[in-house]
Amino acid sequence: MTHDSRSSVQHKRAKRLCAHADIRITPMIIKIIILGFLDAFSLYSAFLLLSSQRWLLFTALITITVVVNWVYWSKNKLPAKYLIPGLVFLFIFQMFAIVYSSYVAFTNYGTGHNVDKSHAISSIVQASLEKVPESATVPITVVKCGGDYGFLYSDSEGNYLLGTAETPSQKVDVETDANGLPAVPGCESLDFAGLLEHQNDITELSVPVSTDLRDGMLRTSDGTSAFVFRSTLEYDAKNDTFTDTQTGEVYRDTGSGSFVSASGKQLSPGWKINVGFANFVKAFSAKEIRGSFVNVFLWTIEYSLISVASTFALGLFLAVAFNNSRMKGRRFYRSILILPYAFPGFLSALVWAGLLNEKFGFINQVLLGGADIPWLQSPVLAKVSVLVVNLWLGFPYMFLVCMGALQSIPEDISEAAKLDGASAWQIFRLIKFPLLLVSVAPLLISSFAMTFNNFNLIYMLTSGGPVNSESQLNVGSTDILISMVYKLAFVGANRDYGLASAFAIIIFFIVALISAIGFRMSKSLEEVN
Repeated sequence: MTHDSRSSVQHKRAKRLCAHADIRITPMIIKIIILGFLDAFSLYSAFLLLSSQRWLLFTALITITVVVNWVYWSKNKLPAKYLIPGLVFLFIFQMFAIVYSSYVAFTNYGTGHNVDKSHAISSIVQASLEKVPESATVPITVVKCGGDYGFLYSDSEGNYLLGTAETPSQKVDVETDANGLPAVPGCESLDFAGLLEHQNDITELSVPVSTDLRDGMLRTSDGTSAFVFRSTLEYDAKNDTFTDTQTGEVYRDTGSGSFVSASGKQLSPGWKINVGFANFVKAFSAKEIRGSFVNVFLWTIEYSLISVASTFALGLFLAVAFNNSRMKGRRFYRSILILPYAFPGFLSALVWAGLLNEKFGFINQVLLGGADIPWLQSPVLAKVSVLVVNLWLGFPYMFLVCMGALQSIPEDISEAAKLDGASAWQIFRLIKFPLLLVSVAPLLISSFAMTFNNFNLIYMLTSGGPVNSESQLNVGSTDILISMVYKLAFVGANRDYGLASAFAIIIFFIVALISAIGFRMSKSLEEVN
């Protein structure tokens, strides 16, 4: 072999080695970049959670980050590398929601009870502040220290004091800034433009004069002068009571998450406490809730059963009709039939709400010649409308499922039955339908569970209406359990997150029980077949 040929071989070998090295290095670089971004984001989030003392979330974040790094830097965890992304999102969007809802269900969390006790006491004092009649005008300079606003002012002895909403006034050393305003190192003194920009925050600010809240608080309306305000409710930390300085009425912590007087008067806000099973007891025992819950529950069962039965019946009928090989244009018709399934469900519900509008809807104005039929205003017609729209949205899914199940049944069975003299109806009723049920029964159960919690259709089509005048809760004639829970938690002035979470857990067990019974029945059906 000549020198040139040997050099050529070595050159080609070197190129192959470099290419192989590039192939191995590129994924490593990508992995380093992705994990680097993930670790940086996790570290930043961990500091935020640590500073706000969110210990549970902090621990969960650190654990997930460590596990992800351990799995992806390991050479022998190939299955885990595929499972980890799904498990992380499962934990974030499913497990965390379940655990947090379970926690909230055992608290009084809701309107008037959404802070801890110390913040509730501070809010009560703030809400009862009144200007002291003999209060002198106190010249102030508004300063911004970090993210907090405060007042800088001088006392009668010429000492400068600085206080914020969280920190009572205390002596500080003062300098003069470039604008000639008194300034404190580390804080920014606001000029007139700054006062205008942040006027809402400044006018809502209350600065304690001292560590004793009875000395009052400074408040301002213009950012240049302040007055002393005192609370008409005096808090006694030793006895844990509030006393009305005008009437002498005493408010005590009764263990219900609020300060309550002997006459039953309650101070607002309260604070969040653990109430045990009180929300679950209230869900079944409170008269104003029990009646509405029973009515909504019965309608939810009725709606779910009729919806699943009707969509399955129509889907099966169409599947049988279009499973005939002699029909021409089957592919075209199948494509047309699945269009409602391809269109987003919540948009379809909004379109149907417009079509069913009593005054301007296409159905009343065009199809029925200007009729005024209250499709969404009448309790009975609204329920019928919900069932019809759900049939429109659900039958394509059942059509696809039944079509696949029918095509999986061997034709030899039908041919053998024909030779034995069975009619087409007998073949379907005695052979195909039982075999089809074995395949689709689990899907019918999952469809029932989905329909049971089909919030989108109810909310987009009727918003739960029309209003049920007999109900003492904020629920309508077409509300199902999940929409009732939504209204308890997020609609109206009094939002009860604890009760709503309790209902969510109840719904979970109802669906789990019905699904377990359904799966047992489908298993027995499979054994029979």
